[in-house]
Amino acid sequence: MTEHPLSLAVPQALPPVLSGCAGTNRAPANVARQIAANDDVAAIGLWLAEYHDSPHTFRSYRKEAERLLLWATQIRGKPVSSLTREDVIAYEAFLCHPPATWCDDSLARRGEHRRLFTGPLAERSRRQALGILAGLFNYLVRAGYLAGSPFVLQRRRARRGMPRAIERYLDRSLWDDVLHSIDGWPRSTNRNCQRYERARWVLRFLYETALRASEAAAACESDFQRVRGRWWLHVVGKGDVEGQIPLSDHLMEDFARYRGFHGLPPAPADNGKIPAILGIAGRASALTPTAIYQIVKATFRHVADTLQKEDAAKASRVRRASTHWLRHTAATHQAEDGTPIHHIQQNLRHSSIGTTSIYLHAEEDSRHASTTRTRADASQQREGDLP
Repeated sequence: MTEHPLSLAVPQALPPVLSGCAGTNRAPANVARQIAANDDVAAIGLWLAEYHDSPHTFRSYRKEAERLLLWATQIRGKPVSSLTREDVIAYEAFLCHPPATWCDDSLARRGEHRRLFTGPLAERSRRQALGILAGLFNYLVRAGYLAGSPFVLQRRRARRGMPRAIERYLDRSLWDDVLHSIDGWPRSTNRNCQRYERARWVLRFLYETALRASEAAAACESDFQRVRGRWWLHVVGKGDVEGQIPLSDHLMEDFARYRGFHGLPPAPADNGKIPAILGIAGRASALTPTAIYQIVKATFRHVADTLQKEDAAKASRVRRASTHWLRHTAATHQAEDGTPIHHIQQNLRHSSIGTTSIYLHAEEDSRHASTTRTRADASQQREGDLP
């Protein structure tokens, strides 16, 4: 049986008064409908289905939809499609103080009766939750399911301070330590060799291309294109944004090595459908984004276990790393190497160059060094002037 989009945490047979079939905020009959869903659970499930290829986003969005749906039907006593601005304000207050029954440690983390809160949400988590739900309501309005969104009246809060630079990345030295550690893995058996070659290729591929896990899972031979003697990777990413990622000759040599290990021709076929990251034991079947995420996490855990003996701090940082850390690492290193910011923006397919600027650590490091050096020199001079 196919799992319900909301994963059974919400009753699948709500009574008509709570189902949303006759919600007070439903769009009038003369509005063109873009979806066939006629109740709130089905409509929310369709919105979630838009994110099926991004498992982490899907789970995060599903959690927020479940929370709101359960709160609306069980506490507010009304369907989601009847919520007003007053309800949204009440829901934000609820997120600050969810009842103990919703935070019960004895409840499972998964399944029909899972725990949906570990405690009150911090301000940042509340903003994120309300932002996700605003996106849900906007989608349902555009789909002709709802007449309007109670979130559009939300007061815009001024951002505090400047955007913080991204910190979820591995610095150059630590990245080199990771690669060196992997190269030390045992290769005495065929299984060990498969594990080594896969980890070696996956980390290098994600690092150089700065791909998301879902994009890496979708990449296949025909996406590798040679133009005027240079290799590029064609990507259709988040929001169906297309991009061309430049690939170095060194990465293509690593790709040829990986393919050769599995008995494939070194160069990808122009019209080939073999995935860039092969399935288990080199099968020509694509892995899911979740599987790629798990491969990366398992690799980082293994590396961290090795580093633990010599540097616990390094090991701790590597153990936290994930596929998205590799994307951040790639962007950070490109910035440190002097790659123009608009080129990094194109490589990451950011719509705003302001988003890309969070990876520019070099200028901050230079400012820190010049400031502290000047102060140190002044201090030494004053000490020299003392009798």
